[in-house]
Amino acid sequence: MNWKIKKFQELNKDEIYEILKTRNEVFVIEQRCFYQECDDKDKNAYHLFAEENGKIIAYLRILEKGASYDEISIGRVLVSRDYRQKGLAKQMMLKAIEFIENELKEQSIRISAQEYLMDFYKSLGFEKVSDLYLEDGIPHLEMFYTK
Repeated sequence: MNWKIKKFQELNKDEIYEILKTRNEVFVIEQRCFYQECDDKDKNAYHLFAEENGKIIAYLRILEKGASYDEISIGRVLVSRDYRQKGLAKQMMLKAIEFIENELKEQSIRISAQEYLMDFYKSLGFEKVSDLYLEDGIPHLEMFYTK
């Protein structure tokens, strides 16, 4: 397994294809959530992912301030079905937080978390900062991290 973090312009065509394919598998097909998955935010994001045998097995994107919130944000967090329950999500989130703090020199992160993952994000230091709301038919809440 190989972790990478790249800006959109640094991704090669195979990486872009695999990222979008995997995001669609998880968010559109698996979660039965029909929405415009490509939202134009990818072009200005950092993409953190793990590959194994040319396939994306874990992924998230880091959005700069102003893209979704006033703070840096993390979104599209996923682990492919066959790789879940192995600690990859936690490992990936810790890598993202470290990158944001050390490379981007930011201390605050805001996310829109699916409700069922609230305890997972709390274990990483995120605090609930909103009431529940529906996003594409799925219960979400905003959570905030500060160092």
